[in-house]
Amino acid sequence: MNNIANLRKISKVFTQYGIDLTGKGKYASFEGDLQMDKVFVSGLIFELEYELHKELEDDKVAGVQAPAQIIELLMS
Repeated sequence: MNNIANLRKISKVFTQYGIDLTGKGKYASFEGDLQMDKVFVSGLIFELEYELHKELEDDKVAGVQAPAQIIELLMS
């Protein structure tokens, strides 16, 4: 049940940033497809960490290029 609540929080944050998680949207590149600067990606990750009360390791976050990768890190 907790996973469902976390997924709802994640979806809410992505929606606030205008990112659609359905279909190909969850695999879209932040910089290439979604045209997001690194600053906004960092802000997105910060808000996700804040909502889930979880902190991701910096070395893992550095290689993130798509929403699906962030979700996988947050759910593990």
